[in-house]
Amino acid sequence: MDRIPPHMLGLAGSDLAFYSGNAGQEGAAAPRLPAVRRLWRMATRWRWILIGSLAAGALFGLLLTFFMTRQYSSTARLEISRETAHVVNIDSVERDTSFFDQEFYQTQYGLMQTKALSERVARDLHVVDDPAFFRMFGRSDAFDGDMTDVAKRQKRNEIAGKILLDHFGVAPVRGSSLVDVTAVTPDPALSQRIAQTWSEDFIANNLERRFEASGYARHFLETRLAGLREKLELSERQAVDYASSQGIINLPSPADSKDGGGTTGDRSLLTDDLGAINGALETATAERIQAQSRLLDASRPDASNEALGNEAIGALREKRAEAASDYAKLMIQFEPDYPQARAAASQVKALDAAIAQEEHRVRSSLEQVYRSAAAREAALAARVQDLKGSLTDLRQRNIQYNIFQRDADTNRELYQALLQRYKEIGVAGGIENNNVAIADAAKLPDRPASPRLLINLILSMLAGGVIGIAAAAVLEQIDEGIGDPSQIEQKLGLPLLGTVPRTTDGDPIEALGDPRSQMTEAYMAVQANLELSTAHGTPKSFAVISTRPREGKSTTTVALAQSLARAKRNVILIDADLRSPTVHKIFGVANTTGVSNFLAGGDALDEIIIKTDRDNLSIMPAGPQPPNAAELLTGERLSLLVKTLLERFDHVIVDSPPVIGLADAPLVGSAVESVLYVVEAQSIHAGTVRIALERLRTAHINVLGAVLTKFEVKRAHTAYGYDYGYGYGR
Repeated sequence: MDRIPPHMLGLAGSDLAFYSGNAGQEGAAAPRLPAVRRLWRMATRWRWILIGSLAAGALFGLLLTFFMTRQYSSTARLEISRETAHVVNIDSVERDTSFFDQEFYQTQYGLMQTKALSERVARDLHVVDDPAFFRMFGRSDAFDGDMTDVAKRQKRNEIAGKILLDHFGVAPVRGSSLVDVTAVTPDPALSQRIAQTWSEDFIANNLERRFEASGYARHFLETRLAGLREKLELSERQAVDYASSQGIINLPSPADSKDGGGTTGDRSLLTDDLGAINGALETATAERIQAQSRLLDASRPDASNEALGNEAIGALREKRAEAASDYAKLMIQFEPDYPQARAAASQVKALDAAIAQEEHRVRSSLEQVYRSAAAREAALAARVQDLKGSLTDLRQRNIQYNIFQRDADTNRELYQALLQRYKEIGVAGGIENNNVAIADAAKLPDRPASPRLLINLILSMLAGGVIGIAAAAVLEQIDEGIGDPSQIEQKLGLPLLGTVPRTTDGDPIEALGDPRSQMTEAYMAVQANLELSTAHGTPKSFAVISTRPREGKSTTTVALAQSLARAKRNVILIDADLRSPTVHKIFGVANTTGVSNFLAGGDALDEIIIKTDRDNLSIMPAGPQPPNAAELLTGERLSLLVKTLLERFDHVIVDSPPVIGLADAPLVGSAVESVLYVVEAQSIHAGTVRIALERLRTAHINVLGAVLTKFEVKRAHTAYGYDYGYGYGR
């Protein structure tokens, strides 16, 4: 079904949920206002509480600023470097920090705020025995008893250190290695002294800590060096004793001798002997092979290299050649028997014998050389074999010797390394390697740093505002009154059919006589919503009920009856409030007969139906007041009355008694098609209304929705403009 435009409702459409669908659905979920609007409504409703809280906060801030003790702040700026300057190329005991090592800076900031440093500052400032210092900070009790007692003086030192810590702060300068140390006290001179002394003592502590670290390292290395020295001497003595007992003699290599020591390249005498003998064996073998070759060559007669190269043999061969030539010449002229020929032949034979004898001597010499070379080779080979056996045995004995030697070498290297580190620490410990410096010294403050009026006002007003908001929220939760139309749906779970303003001039009934009055237009919006309440439009029969009397129930009944009558509907208004009837007074008729007569058994309807001066509108007064109205309403007579009247009228509207305290309303509601509930704004408690509605729902009565009556925008503190449509066009 289409929604009704806001101007037809006479309400602010942005603030009220439009009614649509089944208005009588029990327990329908009520749409909530947006959070910002709910907060704004709460703020406007409880604005005086909020304004009062802010004003009280501002006043408290002024008083607090006036009575607060003036505090003076003095700041010294320090530079903390990540690494110390390297005066020598020797590492210090403490490790250097990397560029991204933020733990280093956090550690430094923590060291600045240690208890030990604060107590040292207290001693250096000489405030431990100064009563004025403790009175300044409200600790005069620190001087109770004997001032010269050592234990009590130590206790005062602890108290003074705690006081200084409470009035001291560290603030790193973002993105740099600078840090501000600030002291805040009531005395400007004291603040300056604390900041400056704190900086100097922190630097001194840093130097002492580094020196103590170097001293501890030196002491540790001295102890280790003493132990290693004894161990080195023992291991070297074991190696020497074992070498002496086993006859192991090693010679240093040339490289080790040039370097001045070391045993890594040592060699034994046996190794040198084996090398020398093996070299001699190779030479002897070569000589033997050469002698053997010459001997074999000499075995060939007249063709050996020895024979060809021998000068004596060569001379004899030349003489033989000359003798043979002479003999050949003689043989041309003479016979072999010729004396000169025989003499020449004898000379040739003598030369041949001499050549043969010389060649034999050469071969004998070569044989002697060969035998000598072979014997020398055999002797050297035997010596090499003997040395190999001795070297194998030496290597077996060298295994244990090498173990002793390696142990001695390891101890020597470790001892030398520790000795070198000990010397380096000794040099580094004598160099000032502080990494903290004062960038800006603390200055004497010329004006107080606190209290600050503006900050105190802001904080106190903020606190007052928070308290006011909390109070408003608590009151909002506690308050169960129906303050504005949105709460109908939020607190009661009923659709809002309309909002009726409170009349300030004249009687509400007189205002209904003016078709252009705000009240008339408001009830026209209610009647427009009723048209959408069911599938067939405005219910044929409905009762108007309220929680208690004087909530505008009867006015609403009359207004809806007149509105429907102006819409050309044939309407009858029944006054079912038998205990306190009002309809006959509104229309100025007698209440001699009416509903009570019919309920008591009468059937003359025409006698109790009264036509009014308004077209299409009739009324039925309540009639004489019965002794017990609930007994008359019980039964089927009221339902029969409504059914009978519906045969003659388009709508039957019943003015019902209130719900609380009476049994009449549920009886009346069960006799009609549905019920319209009236709620007075800023008056009725929401819990009471919920109880009344629960009674109606228990009786299975269909509650279409609620009408909020006597609504005042100013009292609601909403400023939503709920009344903008009521005076439109005036």
